[in-house]
Amino acid sequence: MAIAFSSSLAHFSSPLGTFRAHPAGRLRRGASGKFVACSSPPPDVVVTRERGKNAKLIAALVSPRPQSWVLHSFFRCTFVLKSIARVRRRHTLIVLYGVVNFDFENLSLEKHNIHSLELPLVKHAEGPDTDRLSDILRNDKFDWIIITSPEAAAVFLQGWKAAGSPKVRVAVVGAGTARVFDEVSQSDDRSLEVAFSPTKAMGKVLASELPKSSDNTCKVLYPASSKAGHEIQDGLSERGFDVTRLNTYTTVPVEDVEPLSLNLAISAPVIAVASPSALRAWLKLISKVDNWNNSIACIGETTGSAAKKLGLKSIYYPTTPGLEGWVESIREALRVHRQSKEVLPLPLQ
Repeated sequence: MAIAFSSSLAHFSSPLGTFRAHPAGRLRRGASGKFVACSSPPPDVVVTRERGKNAKLIAALVSPRPQSWVLHSFFRCTFVLKSIARVRRRHTLIVLYGVVNFDFENLSLEKHNIHSLELPLVKHAEGPDTDRLSDILRNDKFDWIIITSPEAAAVFLQGWKAAGSPKVRVAVVGAGTARVFDEVSQSDDRSLEVAFSPTKAMGKVLASELPKSSDNTCKVLYPASSKAGHEIQDGLSERGFDVTRLNTYTTVPVEDVEPLSLNLAISAPVIAVASPSALRAWLKLISKVDNWNNSIACIGETTGSAAKKLGLKSIYYPTTPGLEGWVESIREALRVHRQSKEVLPLPLQ
């Protein structure tokens, strides 16, 4: 998987979970029998989505290697065993148990040694057009509904159900957005159909690829964040679509950040962000910090481009947006960070 601003991928071993800040640290019983404070390991990466929406990323950062990798090891061992069997058939069973036990009991349990600190930077709120969504769905017909994020999908579903679940055809950006519709799109009445996703999970690609009827004006409803740019509606309008945009939700910065959590986040090598709004919120939080130059791992190219425009330097993002690529971008940023710490300074002449 290609990652922008990166070279190779590394694997880190041993399982650990999410780091949460506790001012007093954990307690353990010392040699004297008294309880003494012991600190948790510092975080490697700060996960910044809205609270309750970081679980998949955190789990992916500590999950085992993919099962396909383990099966590859097994089949490789099987090939070796068959070769041995041709020479020494009487000892095949002994070799079989030794090699397979090594693969499955050791290699398959390797995990990324990535400590996470959950620090939500943004939260979602109602947009100015939230209440209009159900009325428009009830009273008008559209050829396409454009949904570009899981949050936009969740807000749309509320309005769609309030409108009586009219028949709609949906175009989505990204597999994560499509999954929000899984339960509804698989229901018996099939009134909501997820019918299109672009070849690359980006809004501008959707705008260039969305199918259009050549006979009549193609009407599109685009429920979006107030903070979203205009490239989708502009791109569709240039192609002759009739686009109605509704700002059904917005993102606002989280104000009540604990000082201890913020200090830990500032010292972490990598900040993982999923939107330009989160980037802006982070820069606002660290506006009084001198020379912060750690890495930013973005969920995709749109956020990565926003990071460049905001003047950040060490930026990593996958060429194809999504959880798997995001995890690899985080790992790549950490690999570069750890390599830089291993470089010894040259002696003064």
